[in-house]
Amino acid sequence: MQLLSFAFLAFTALAAATSPRPHDPLANAKKVPWERLEIDKALLLILDLQVGLFQLARDFDHTLYQRNMMAHAALGKIFDIPVIMTTSAQQGPNGPLPKEILEMYPNAPLIQRNGQVSAWDNAEFQAAIKATNRTQIIVGGIVTDVCTTFLALALRQEGYSVWANVEASGTTTPLIRDISNDQMRNAGVNIVSLFYIVCDLMKNWNFTPGAKTILPWLDQYYPAYGMLARGHASAVENGTIIPGQIELITGADGKIKLT
Repeated sequence: MQLLSFAFLAFTALAAATSPRPHDPLANAKKVPWERLEIDKALLLILDLQVGLFQLARDFDHTLYQRNMMAHAALGKIFDIPVIMTTSAQQGPNGPLPKEILEMYPNAPLIQRNGQVSAWDNAEFQAAIKATNRTQIIVGGIVTDVCTTFLALALRQEGYSVWANVEASGTTTPLIRDISNDQMRNAGVNIVSLFYIVCDLMKNWNFTPGAKTILPWLDQYYPAYGMLARGHASAVENGTIIPGQIELITGADGKIKLT
C-alpha cells in the first residue's frame, strides 16, 4: 500500500510539474513564437467598419473610436501595403464604409457580403486574400466578438499570422471586448495597439518610412505623440529655460546630466 501511495504521489507531482497551470498567462504564448511584422508580408483588412455598425461600438468614446478606425485604414497608405475591404449587408442597417475610407482606396477590393457572418465564409473574400500571397494579416472590425473574432480564428486555422488592432475593433461592452480578445489570444492572435503596429512595421525611425513621414501621420492619428513631437520641436527652435527647470537635470555635483 505504501508503495502504491508513493507511486501515485510521484505521478501527480510529475504531472503538475510538466503541465501548464490553468491560469498561467504564458501557457498559450509559449505555443506561438514571437513574429515581427514585415511590410513585404503584411496585408491590411478593413472589416465591417460600417457607418451603421459604428453605433454598436460602445466600448470606446465615439470621437476616439472614429479616429481609431481612420488610423487603422490609413496604415495601408503610410506603409504601402495591400488593403482588402469587406462589408456585411451594407444595403441594410449596417450601411456602407465611411466615405473617408472609400476615398483612401478607390481601387482596392471591396467585397460586399450578403449573408455570410464570417468574412472567411465568402469565397470572393478568401480568393482576394490568397491572391495577395501575404501571410501576415492586420485586422480591425465591428463588432469585435463576431466580425473580428470569427475572421481572426478562421485565419489562424488556415495558417496565417494575425494581428488584431485592439483599438480598431469595437463592440457593445468592455466585458464582451475582453472575453473576445482573450479568445483570439488563446488561438495565437496577436492582440496589439495601433502604435505597436506602426513601430513594428517601421522598426527604425531612420528607415523609410521613418520619422519624416511617420511623425506627421502620428500627429493626425495619434495626437498625444504628435504633441510630444511638436513640444520638442518648439523647444529646440524657440526654447527658453525657466527658473527651476535646470535643477531638474542637474546632478549633486552641480553638472548637467544628459548622458
